Amino acid sequence: MDRREFLKYSGLGAASLGLMGAAALPAAAADKKAVRLTILHTNDMHSRIEPFPDNAAQWAGMGGMARRATLIEQVRKQEPNVLLLDSGDIWQGTPYFNFFQGELEYKLMSQMAYDASTLGNHDFDNGLEGLHKQLPNATFPFLIANYDFTGTMLAGKFQPYKVFEKQGIRIGVFGLGIEMAGLVADKNFGATKYLDPVAVAKDMVTKLRGAEKCDLVICLSHLGYKYESAKIDDRKLAAQVSGIDLILGGHTHTFLEQPEPIASPNGHPTLVNQVGWSGINLGRLDYTFERGSRPTVAATAVVPITVV
Repeated sequence: MDRREFLKYSGLGAASLGLMGAAALPAAAADKKAVRLTILHTNDMHSRIEPFPDNAAQWAGMGGMARRATLIEQVRKQEPNVLLLDSGDIWQGTPYFNFFQGELEYKLMSQMAYDASTLGNHDFDNGLEGLHKQLPNATFPFLIANYDFTGTMLAGKFQPYKVFEKQGIRIGVFGLGIEMAGLVADKNFGATKYLDPVAVAKDMVTKLRGAEKCDLVICLSHLGYKYESAKIDDRKLAAQVSGIDLILGGHTHTFLEQPEPIASPNGHPTLVNQVGWSGINLGRLDYTFERGSRPTVAATAVVPITVV
């Protein structure tokens, strides 16, 4: 799908916005019955609590969870319906994780009132025991549909999906994780079973579009954006499964300037997005819902997290 088709699909198009401070986005539609939904998202934070040092070779001075919290609060003051989501690999890479073992990351995300996250491979760095120990510090759910934890200490600890309702609009969110065999030490995931993401995604769409009557379906994916091999990735998933409106990805640390539209089997595009790593960007998509119409994307933004 090319840019022209995407702009046609998205209504007002993908207006890339550099700032998200005092200037709120324009009114979604003249129709007062239209509902506006703002989706904020992160991926692959890798325990980056503080900004990168000012003398860092890359991304100097960028990131930091306190700055992110400020930006999120600004958006919530401007917009009536906000969902804050994450695509996994919250842990790993800094002394904060080495010392606190994930406690700090979960507590700070809870203070920011994340609505949901999925699990990345590095979230198993301390094994099933380490993940189990830190779960009480997270007030938000971890959604993962294609990991079967039967027979492990994590059985029953996770949901495959969750439905959020905002001003009468039902948003179904489900999670997919990458195959851990060969990527994560066997002892760290134990008897956890990996289920085929394509088959699981089709089942999730059936449930969310059917019994759950969702108006928008979002996949939190830690599969990765794109591989040259046959390995499943977000783009392949979008091309093989109909009914997903948005895939928010992780794992490959991909910097996309705007969501990429991928034609699904039924012809409707699925948007795929990812915003790098280490919490240096905050992704944003604004949807408009009008009675009798498919949701449209009013605007998108990749917001660099710098001094605010």
